[in-house]
Amino acid sequence: MYLIYFAIIVLIPLWAQMRVKNTFAKYSRVPTSTYRRGADIAREILNANGLFNVAVEEGRGFLSDHYDPRNKTVRLSPENYHGNSIAAAAVAAHECGHAIQDGQGYAFLRFRHALVPVANLGSNASWILIMIGIFAHLSGLLLLGIVFMAAAVLFQLVTLPVEFNASNRAMNQVVSLGLIGNREQREARKVLNAAALTYVAAAAVAVLELLRLVLIFTGMNRNDD
Repeated sequence: MYLIYFAIIVLIPLWAQMRVKNTFAKYSRVPTSTYRRGADIAREILNANGLFNVAVEEGRGFLSDHYDPRNKTVRLSPENYHGNSIAAAAVAAHECGHAIQDGQGYAFLRFRHALVPVANLGSNASWILIMIGIFAHLSGLLLLGIVFMAAAVLFQLVTLPVEFNASNRAMNQVVSLGLIGNREQREARKVLNAAALTYVAAAAVAVLELLRLVLIFTGMNRNDD
């Protein structure tokens, strides 16, 4: 039973990552009909939404694209910054979706930002407390570790609506501004959906692991009784 469980929590993220890489590789070879670079698409979306203070920079690393709310910067990986593919357009628009969320004070994004220090503490401290609690048979310590882990899991769950909303905003922007052709919308959506799978997989694995630890805790208390 445990072998099946651990196989599931390993295979789900691997499958999601492979899906992202394969989808990105496929559509990074397909140029948009407008032949706009990802950097230019990002700049136009930001300007159209009055976000002239948000910079667009070239980042480092494969699929390292992200929006930095501290510096108000959209950073695109080299292939998406310079590329004119459907994948580059979709990713650039998605990161601008986060910038728009930030500019409009999107509630879930603000909540996620507020959870960052708690989630970081939970991720770093939870497993230490959990392992000590299990091996030393200290249910109180195990429970504390579960509480810390729950904070990290909550962060991942809150990330889901943030990511899906950013993708919806991205599609609305590239379509309304004419940055991709009508026939390319389906392909752009496939890129965004594949990327979203990684967040769904991470959240699913985190919830499963949290439930497993809760069962261990309840079993430990039952044995003590």
